[in-house]
Amino acid sequence: MSYFLGIDTSTTATKALLVDAGGQVVSVASSEYTYETPRPLWAEQHPDLWWQGTVASVRQALAQAGIDPAEVKGVGLTGQMHGLVLLDEAGVLRPAILWNDQRTAAECDEIRALVGRERLIQITGNDALTGFTAPKILWVKNHEPEIFHRVRHILLPKDYVRLRLTGTHATDKAGAAGTILFDLQRRDWSPEVVSALGIDPAWLPPTYEGPAVTGNLTGEAAEATGLRAGTPVVGGGGDQAAGAVGTGAVVEGVVSLSLGTSGVVFAAVDRPMVEPQGRLHAFCHALPDRWHLMGVMLSAAGSLRWYRDTVAPGAGFDALLAPAADVAPGSEGLIFLPYLTGERTPHPDPLARGAFVGLTVRHTLPHMTRALLEGVALGLRDSFELMRATGLAGISQVRVTGGGARSPLWCQILADVLGVELATVNTTEGAA
Repeated sequence: MSYFLGIDTSTTATKALLVDAGGQVVSVASSEYTYETPRPLWAEQHPDLWWQGTVASVRQALAQAGIDPAEVKGVGLTGQMHGLVLLDEAGVLRPAILWNDQRTAAECDEIRALVGRERLIQITGNDALTGFTAPKILWVKNHEPEIFHRVRHILLPKDYVRLRLTGTHATDKAGAAGTILFDLQRRDWSPEVVSALGIDPAWLPPTYEGPAVTGNLTGEAAEATGLRAGTPVVGGGGDQAAGAVGTGAVVEGVVSLSLGTSGVVFAAVDRPMVEPQGRLHAFCHALPDRWHLMGVMLSAAGSLRWYRDTVAPGAGFDALLAPAADVAPGSEGLIFLPYLTGERTPHPDPLARGAFVGLTVRHTLPHMTRALLEGVALGLRDSFELMRATGLAGISQVRVTGGGARSPLWCQILADVLGVELATVNTTEGAA
């Protein structure tokens, strides 16, 4: 038998998923961790956590499947996008700055001044937003020059795992497009943008299409993970692009909706398509000759996790959500604004803040729970409406992945709010 392994380096856990040659899921394992918020607007994580999570989850997935590691014929990588990992020749220089870090508003203005906002959107498909990688690089340059001068390599989070697995510096084109250092048309680093920002192009890794082999498992990595030395590792893709491949969202009309920590609406297109004001993200897909539009809500299932941990610590999500099904749609006028970590689409504002609005003495915990689910759903509808305005063809089906997809109530609310057919897939770990 032949098997294939997907590794997803997400914000809260590393997940390993084994499938057989027919694409059927054989085993899934996960190793959780947390990230730090040492100051307001900051979000950081040490890359060693990702490697430890990789080792633990891969070993667990192999043990669950009970297979010979030699039967694993290839490894694909995915993970959180936009994060910044800085290395010198000896290793990691500082904790990684994550996708949901919002400290770089001044650096975004600096990028717009250096490149020109319209020119930046024309080349990269995106405006300069605080979540992207390039502003993080400039922040380190401006605030930690002693670290910046030691930089020799820049990687994305999943590509640090790639480095530990194969010893090679490489990334995929879908992930690279999320740095805003990437030419969307050429599917390669943009010399114009990189030069304008004063970044040494030698720091940037080679880019590969998702299916291309980027290296092979080293003996050291094989010993750590239990896999076979020499196993090929392919480019893979950022979590949203990889998840879209996993759910079949590779042609126009089929849209992927991820209900993870963030909420992401993902629509594949067969040509670069850019929203002129940069309110939607435009990236390369994980497949050759494919691109995609993407809308992002920074706190989707992340809102639900915060809510559970704050008002009902220790409660299971199923127990928390069940009573909300008895609350009428609209939550008796209670509204939740899901901007707990700022927002991206269509309101790119790192200082946007969440709220429950309209509380009365009639409202109970189930009302608040349902209002939260509805608030996230309504926020995601903004992305659908903007995609239609940008020229996306008719949407035939929306396929839902991520932890939030486990909730039938949330899926029904989404179907009602979006007015589309909603389908779940056999695994919520579409990216892996």
